[in-house]
Amino acid sequence: MELENNTQIPKFLLLEFSEEPEQQPLIFVIFLSMYLITLFGNLLIILLVSSDSRLHTPMYFFLSNLSFVDICFTSTTIPNMLWNIQTQSKVITYEAYCFTQIYFFLLFVQLDDFLPTVMSYDRYVAICHPLHYTVIMNAWLCALLVLVSWMIGALNSLLQTLLALSLSFCTVLEIPHFFCEFKEVIQLACSDASLNKTMMYFAVGLLGGGPFAGICYSYSRIVSSIHRISSAHGKYKAFSTCASHLSVVSLFYCTALGVYFTPAVTHNSHSSVTASVMYTVVTPVLNPFIYSLRNKDIKRALRKFFRMATILEPIVLRQKKC
Repeated sequence: MELENNTQIPKFLLLEFSEEPEQQPLIFVIFLSMYLITLFGNLLIILLVSSDSRLHTPMYFFLSNLSFVDICFTSTTIPNMLWNIQTQSKVITYEAYCFTQIYFFLLFVQLDDFLPTVMSYDRYVAICHPLHYTVIMNAWLCALLVLVSWMIGALNSLLQTLLALSLSFCTVLEIPHFFCEFKEVIQLACSDASLNKTMMYFAVGLLGGGPFAGICYSYSRIVSSIHRISSAHGKYKAFSTCASHLSVVSLFYCTALGVYFTPAVTHNSHSSVTASVMYTVVTPVLNPFIYSLRNKDIKRALRKFFRMATILEPIVLRQKKC
């Protein structure tokens, strides 16, 4: 392969999941279904939270932000993968799309990292300091936490992407993935990528490990508070809620950190793709069910929403006839 020069622009080939043509329709249907579930489930949560005044609380404010991020997160990778399967094309251009995808992927994966941490802090304050909850979790602090999350994510994504753009690549490169996965891309550079790898590991350790430690601390304090609940039913309900939240968080962090901290000598492309699917596709699908659709407030808002839709439908039809 020749190094990049002024006349040849590098192209990346996404090898995705399988080279077998008969498996492509099944993969297409599975990922399209998961994308649509993620899209409509999270859109429904945003609609319910914005339309029901009883859901205008810090917890649901953070949840609606997480839903928006999950929609953007999956939309960064899945539509392009579906298009490639449909058109039977594996080529993704260098600066025009690959590094644009890297930037937005890094941004939204970090937000999917920060927002559950903020939500765990909100639950910690609500359960461990209920009398001070409204004072601590005021509107200003909630907006600040979300804004800081976006700012840190945007700045780190921009830094990592600009560093990656400074690398030289060969004219045609094969990425054993279904999107331009950041670690895979910098490993394929023809020039020295030691600075990129150092910054990547530093960012993953600090911006990934730090929030995960915060979530573990918050839930450890929550569990210790739950032990003081006298009602057995109350304990069971609280433990089941914490367990479901922690299961999704653990799935996200274990697979994401595993992808980035797996040594190159033991790296397996199939395992890496499977782990990436877990935190980029499966977790956003599960979030609406785990965080909200099991919640009685969301269920009440959902029933109210469908009652209003049933009432308004005949009125709209009569107006159309007039």
